[in-house]
Amino acid sequence: MNRSITAAMVLVLSAGPGVVTGPVAAATSDQHIPIQHVVVLMQENRSFDSYVGQLQFQGQPEAAGEPLGAGNPNPIGGAPIAAYHKTNYCEVADLAHGWTAAHQEWNNGAMNGFTAANAVTADPTGSRTMGYYDQTDLPFYYGLYNQFAIGDHYFASLLGPTFPNRFYLLAGTSFGHISNDVPPATGYTQPTVFNLLDRAHVSWKIYYSQVPFADLFAYVRNHAPGNVVPISQYYLDASSGNLPQVAFVDPIFASSNTTENDEHPPSNVQVGENFTRQVINSLMASPNWRSSALFLTYDEHGGFYDHMAPPAAVIPDSIPPMLQPGDYVAAFDRYGVRLPVVVVSPYAKPHSVSHVVNDHTSILRFIETRFGLPALTRRDAAANPMLEFFDFNHPAFMTPPALPPAPINQAQLAACALMPSNTGV
Repeated sequence: MNRSITAAMVLVLSAGPGVVTGPVAAATSDQHIPIQHVVVLMQENRSFDSYVGQLQFQGQPEAAGEPLGAGNPNPIGGAPIAAYHKTNYCEVADLAHGWTAAHQEWNNGAMNGFTAANAVTADPTGSRTMGYYDQTDLPFYYGLYNQFAIGDHYFASLLGPTFPNRFYLLAGTSFGHISNDVPPATGYTQPTVFNLLDRAHVSWKIYYSQVPFADLFAYVRNHAPGNVVPISQYYLDASSGNLPQVAFVDPIFASSNTTENDEHPPSNVQVGENFTRQVINSLMASPNWRSSALFLTYDEHGGFYDHMAPPAAVIPDSIPPMLQPGDYVAAFDRYGVRLPVVVVSPYAKPHSVSHVVNDHTSILRFIETRFGLPALTRRDAAANPMLEFFDFNHPAFMTPPALPPAPINQAQLAACALMPSNTGV
């Protein structure tokens, strides 16, 4: 999400059409799934290899990370730029992750266009795309991903930026959008999971830290009272055992590097990790924990490298991409770059890795499957519902495990304060 679009989103949402005719398919309702509360936390702009790829060497050898010796060509000549351990927790500049840039980075499956797409004056070789973090930088995440069920074939829903990918989570399609487009004054009219939840009398809430992303949709705006509430209410609902059946948690999308907690570059990654820890620890301490499942992932790769080529995907509907002159010519027939994902639940398979292909519509499909909802598009109708992440007969984490802290390095925080921020607000 770039700064100008983030600012526009904040203004639009503060102020308070697609043509898919779905729903297109009914889910097979499984009332035997003992999950009564689904929580979805989608953070921003991190790829699998750059964020959790070192799991293969740090506790989870089943997780497919960057092969040793791999890299991307140096756009100004010389030896290829190999993956390296980052020493800074903020970036000198945001990275390229729009529709055209993401397709260039993918490069027909070669996965070698990341450095060229990210060469800028502050980083002429584009080397920042090849940096990774490990358990010394993100101890909470590495502890979390080592304890619970993760996937190493979870992809963004398309090769493109924030808004279209988040649309797939909520609507099963980006209904033609390939950019972070500002909606009409009254919001998008595309049907979403919230329409389905209300029809089935399933309770839902959006807990927002700054602005609720789903307020881009008219239906959510028109049903906001009682459903769209500040993040402080999440902590109250968790502690009192009053979480809804389906919850979406939104971070701070645009602020200074020392306070923005969505993990979007150039913000401090440890600030975002600390926010995630608060959300997860509150759920673990909740009376609702024993019947809950939290899905943590990222909307898209944010321009950071990954070595695994995304596979072909089901085209969601009849709406083609809204291509402009100069845009890469492609369809909605391929997933985006690979992302981290973890399921946190008493029923999550401990220390396990799913190698099944999933994307954002897989989380949507889990919700549809659990509550017997119809699919919204062909994409979510065909999506795997991620049931392989669970063992419903032998819950391993009824007593929540102890997880590492999420420290914030004060020297790094001070250094980040001197770098550009997402100050669109």
